[in-house]
Amino acid sequence: MDQLSLFPQQNNDTRPPESVTWNLWHGCTRVSAGCLHCYMFRRDAENGSDPTVVRKTQAFSLPVRRLRSGPHKGEYKDPAASVIYTCFSSDFFHRDADAWRPEAWDMIRARPDCTFFMITKRPERIAAHLPADWGDGWDHVTVAVTCEDQAAADRRLPLYLSLPLRRRAVMIEPMLSAVELRPFFETYRDRDGKPLVGLVSVGGESGPEARPCDYGWVLDVHDRCVEYGVAFSYHQTGAHLIKDGKAYRIPRREQHRQARRAQLDFGGAAQQARGADPGRGGGSAKK
Repeated sequence: MDQLSLFPQQNNDTRPPESVTWNLWHGCTRVSAGCLHCYMFRRDAENGSDPTVVRKTQAFSLPVRRLRSGPHKGEYKDPAASVIYTCFSSDFFHRDADAWRPEAWDMIRARPDCTFFMITKRPERIAAHLPADWGDGWDHVTVAVTCEDQAAADRRLPLYLSLPLRRRAVMIEPMLSAVELRPFFETYRDRDGKPLVGLVSVGGESGPEARPCDYGWVLDVHDRCVEYGVAFSYHQTGAHLIKDGKAYRIPRREQHRQARRAQLDFGGAAQQARGADPGRGGGSAKK
């Protein structure tokens, strides 16, 4: 256990921050339309594993592991100021991980020098599974929610936006329909009158059976975010993009690059979403 200190410890870590994927448990179960072609299910099937079995991984203690040798001996392996993308091969709030989650919160609490970014499709389970000292949220933790279509947004966002979270993000990925966010930006605001949502990230579906994503849907969400001053990221085009009525099949290696070429990212927080790529899922898509 770290030595108790009554005063904040100065950060003397001279190493550059990193983007780290922390899959502390693996496996999930489908809960909505966005799960149909989940990359994790596809990969586990290829490897002969059962993706519905949630199991703790060997990386469970990753954020609090320390170096045993070298010039930074004794320091955490993950440098200070790193962004730790948490539980991207499962759902942090999956019921089958309830026994492990308290220890996970302990590790996250121990690393306020890093930023933790997690995504869930189970906002109804968040309130009952927050740590006792959570208060109105921890500054270094973003809990994002996925809303793949309007039905998911209408079902999840009212509950999600009523939770005690300091950092919120909405992930519209895979984007399966147009999604109107105006009612949520208007209704759920902070004390300064700003929308509670700090970031919206949009992306099409990847994989061989990808469903189409219409670029017009992407533009509509982008324009709404700009209107309300909410950071926006166009994460990836997906494998099947509709633009100006024409269908494009886009290779996996091109999906992020083409999204960047659209030049739609807005606001500094968009960079965090662009880094959140655990490996999932014709010409420029720029308007």
